[in-house]
Amino acid sequence: IQAEINELLEEYREDYEKKIEEYKTEYRQWKAWKKAQKARKRKKDKVNQEEEAEDLELGEEPIKPSLPELVKREELEQEVRERVANIRRKPGEPVLIPELSLAGGITPNELCPKVEVLRREDVQKRSMFMKILFNNKEVSRTTSCHMSSDFKVHFGQIFNLQIFNWPESIKLQVYETVGLSGTNLLAEVFIPIPETTVLTGKAPVEELEFSSNQRVMCEHEGVGSDVPFSFEADGSNKMILMTSGKVSYSVSWAVGENGVPLVPPVSPQNSGISRVWRNNDAIASIGASGLTDMKKLAKWAAESKLDPNDPNNAALMQLIMIASTGEVYVPDFFRLEQLQEEFNFISHEAFSRSKRFRLLQLRTQEVAEFRNYKQIPIYDREISDKFFQEYEKRLREKDVLRTEDHLDAHRALVAKYLQKVRESVMNRFLIAKHHFILSDMVVEEEIPTIGLLGAGLFKLAEPKRPLKPRRKERKKVTAQNLSDGGIKLLVNIVRAYDIPVRKPSTSKPLQSRLARSFSEMAAVTPSPQSSAPSTEWAVNQVLVRPFVEVSFQRTVCQTTRAEGPNPNWNEELELPFRAPNGDYSTASLQSVKDDVFINVFDEVLYDILKDDREKGSGIHTRAERHWLGSVQVPFTTIYFQSRIDGTFRIDTPPVLLGYSKERNLGNEGGYDTVRSLSEGSYLTLFITVEPQLVPGKSVKEKFDTQEDEKLLQAAEKYKAEAASKFPTRRCLTTVTDISGSAVFVTRYIKPLNPPRELLDVHPNSLQAASELVAHYVSLIPFLPDNVSFSGICDLWSTSDQFLDLLAGDEEEHAVLLCNYFLAMGKSAWLIIGNAVPEGPTSYVLTWEQNQYIIWNPSNGRFYGQYDTFCPLQSVSCLIGMDNIWFNIQKYDSPMSVNFDVRKPKMWKSFFSRSFPFPGLSSIQPEELIYHPTDKAAAVELQDRIEKILKEKIMDWRSRHPTRWNRYCTSTLRHFLPLLEQNQGKDVGDDHQAELQKQLGDYRFSGFPIHMAFSEVTPLIEAVYSTGVHNTEVPSVEFALAVYVHAYPKNILSVWIYVASLIRNR
Repeated sequence: IQAEINELLEEYREDYEKKIEEYKTEYRQWKAWKKAQKARKRKKDKVNQEEEAEDLELGEEPIKPSLPELVKREELEQEVRERVANIRRKPGEPVLIPELSLAGGITPNELCPKVEVLRREDVQKRSMFMKILFNNKEVSRTTSCHMSSDFKVHFGQIFNLQIFNWPESIKLQVYETVGLSGTNLLAEVFIPIPETTVLTGKAPVEELEFSSNQRVMCEHEGVGSDVPFSFEADGSNKMILMTSGKVSYSVSWAVGENGVPLVPPVSPQNSGISRVWRNNDAIASIGASGLTDMKKLAKWAAESKLDPNDPNNAALMQLIMIASTGEVYVPDFFRLEQLQEEFNFISHEAFSRSKRFRLLQLRTQEVAEFRNYKQIPIYDREISDKFFQEYEKRLREKDVLRTEDHLDAHRALVAKYLQKVRESVMNRFLIAKHHFILSDMVVEEEIPTIGLLGAGLFKLAEPKRPLKPRRKERKKVTAQNLSDGGIKLLVNIVRAYDIPVRKPSTSKPLQSRLARSFSEMAAVTPSPQSSAPSTEWAVNQVLVRPFVEVSFQRTVCQTTRAEGPNPNWNEELELPFRAPNGDYSTASLQSVKDDVFINVFDEVLYDILKDDREKGSGIHTRAERHWLGSVQVPFTTIYFQSRIDGTFRIDTPPVLLGYSKERNLGNEGGYDTVRSLSEGSYLTLFITVEPQLVPGKSVKEKFDTQEDEKLLQAAEKYKAEAASKFPTRRCLTTVTDISGSAVFVTRYIKPLNPPRELLDVHPNSLQAASELVAHYVSLIPFLPDNVSFSGICDLWSTSDQFLDLLAGDEEEHAVLLCNYFLAMGKSAWLIIGNAVPEGPTSYVLTWEQNQYIIWNPSNGRFYGQYDTFCPLQSVSCLIGMDNIWFNIQKYDSPMSVNFDVRKPKMWKSFFSRSFPFPGLSSIQPEELIYHPTDKAAAVELQDRIEKILKEKIMDWRSRHPTRWNRYCTSTLRHFLPLLEQNQGKDVGDDHQAELQKQLGDYRFSGFPIHMAFSEVTPLIEAVYSTGVHNTEVPSVEFALAVYVHAYPKNILSVWIYVASLIRNR
């Protein structure tokens, strides 16, 4: 009664508040009328007509409103009690129970809407049946029955089971069949095992509810399952219903002919298990009297190891706590399975000590040392303790910074961080990488079709063209069929162009190159009067005798010797490949860090006869080889591209002592549209792997993202349209950042300030400043994501992360360079395309001086759009700050592409009038902060590198003494800063003249090597590959100088000058 009174009071209060508002409004109107009436009485000089008009305006006198009264609680309570007395059931009156019946008629199909007819037809298609599982084994099933319109299925079947042991479980599985399609398991219902007193004929019919969590979406009026819907017109108050129902069943024990229930006996357990069960049963263990003894009860609870956190044991634990006397306590552990220890075959300690089990675990986790280990021994005694030493050492030194390889604490820290990122990425994709398809496991020949056979027959009829042979497509081999010695690297050296030619050493200094006129520079060979040749000059004077040496994994092969600056070899070299740790899996092959060094040498023959009178009696010559340049190709590039075919620029040092490039007469400055071939030396190569390997595919994992769903859908549609028209061209819309989130690619492009000290070097020349900025970006060490993350995925880091990590692949270099050019006021875009030898890569495109310039961010070089030797082979799409343009032109070669993105017939833009640019914010920082360079640390690093390289050269020449010419080393050391300042340009002849002036009695051959510093190993490999240590002249002396130039953000440029000197007779 009180609740009803309170409810009515609340309603009356709301009504009272509304009446008060109405009262206030009416009272204001009445007051206004009264004021107007008083004003009318004051105006007595007005005529009667006007008074009548005013009467008409004022109208009749309104009634003064009365203030509403609030209902009193006593009156309301009396009213409620009177109403209750009237409607309350009198003693003896019958109890009325409302009953819901299906007495209404069903609307015929003809009068129903189409969607309702579809729903009824769908219901009629559905039939149900049930499986009966005894001890989790199917023993019978019902017939399949259709569902009636009231959603009921009547089976009406009885099943008899003859059993011999006490049942463990009885389960019903509810299945649904729709039309001719397969069956669908809706739910499982567990039926309790009946008591032995429940017999046939006396068993009650019971109901069990079931529910299914499957989602069902209907195309008709049906509500479906696990789908939100609403009864409201505006779609509010949504609710979700699940497929649910009830099963009516009856379970009982049968009765034999003599009236005895047919109940199976409980099978006797073995002694060990029965003892365990007795320990778990309090009455069997301590007796019924022990239940009142708290000490016995607590002791039994401790021995049986009951779980104190189990809700079923809560009352017992509470009782023991209350009755605790000090000796009794509640254990502080929890158990998921009471009988776990009794069923363990071995203790946890013994299990963890097992070397075989540990080895299996580490191999499953794909730890680097054990990833591809095969045939693990059966017995622990066959596994040596030394097997885990390398792994345990790595774990111990996990957080220890080792600066032996990096010589720099910051780089060592970055390497440690990169290792953690790498492990995180590998763990994330480990499960996805284990999803295999049939072709991964089964290698079988493809059955030829009629089309293939027809094509083969037509090829037989084709005219043979022996002068233009075609390479045959080879069969690909999977990693399962590979072993040591099974893979070979084939390098076909075809020809070379514009190899540097020799010039004789002179005792008289040459004229400076800068002082010569253009006409003097045009002379290909020096004047015969310039100097007299040395007494030990080369035999049979030729311009140059080049040969090519290929080294890979410290295996070396050579071509034959050719003559002249444009040699032609056309020779095939074969080098074996060994995978790290014998692991030939796809992930291991993708993470190989080895490079193929292709070095060009000149072989010089010297006559070593000391007495001219002996010339006719014998031949005494010594062959020396001088390094001219190299081409470096990472193995991962060959692996992913399957073959490398093209003409590559040879990385020749800016200064080659004893050699000249007299034909190099191109313009010194400006962006030349067409360049002279003689501006560099070039080598034509063909590299492949035998047999052809199958590169791993990156895992298509769906990443978390903060991007708008509409934008992502548009990106998928855009990529699908691009792939349908040009399947070979890459279309890039979203990329993965270093945290594993999908980011729209235009967010990476934003003007970012280059280091101020670089711009101050050339304040009046934008071209020179651009080249210096490109040089700065190229000095950041190159580390492909294939090597970092075993080819699993391609991560993009922002420019500040890239500068902090000091490592990245083509994308990071290109993004940073593009952002720098935008900040310098240039029109710049990111090019996504293919290049040799990189394969899929990223370059930068700029528009300046009314032409397009293509920049290679990995080495800082730039090319005109129509440059024949530009490494970029195809252009797929351009990326700017606010749009993406996909190339829909017929040709994708840079020379054939029109780069004007304003032409919709040539470039398909992502954002357009139909889908305008939504103003995506950049993920790049507002500005880049550069710390001042540490000159002292650079000098210290320079000395350490020089010391290490000198020790290495002495180790490589262990059979011969190694003498160091300190005077020459000092001269070279003073010259290296000039090379860095001019980036290796216009200093060769001046330097050679200075050296000849100071070292007139020596014949010297040497070169500077320029590299970006990441760690010491690449520097050692680069010096080793030049073969400078292979000279066996007894009186040879060496000079080695190192210069480290520090740029902002700890980016280091390393110059290594190596020279050999032989005293003239």
